[in-house]
Amino acid sequence: MTTTLQHELVYDARMGEVSAMLADPGFREQVADAQGALRRRVTIGGAPREVRIDRVQSTVGVPSFAKRIITGDLTVHQNEVWSSDTVAVVDITVPGGLATLRGNISLSESDGRTTESVRLNIKVPVPLVGAKLEEYVEELMLKAFDLEQAVGAAYLSR
Repeated sequence: MTTTLQHELVYDARMGEVSAMLADPGFREQVADAQGALRRRVTIGGAPREVRIDRVQSTVGVPSFAKRIITGDLTVHQNEVWSSDTVAVVDITVPGGLATLRGNISLSESDGRTTESVRLNIKVPVPLVGAKLEEYVEELMLKAFDLEQAVGAAYLSR
């Protein structure tokens, strides 16, 4: 089974400003910190632009049905390849095949406001509890997007 997540982050800023923010390693580090990363490494570069975020998240508070599968801290690898300043392909993985999230990001602007549209297919190939884990990952991602949007709004207001 696969769960599809669609979410929009809206910023009161021009698309060029939002694109520049998403290309700033400092912004990406602030987001990882706000999301509770225990450790993180952000690298951005190349043409097309590639964003690589490796972070370690605590598993404190993980629901009991997931504790049987998830032990210790969780390493998450996020890779974005931006084919332009407004379109990216996203690949997020948890080593060991526990979860994969694949999809895209697009930016659009209207009346000086920029919308970052994210679409991810969440796959957790774990027998019996995979669908439940996909719902949990979706919930975590929505919370992560809310934190990213708050950090982004503060970043853009400077």
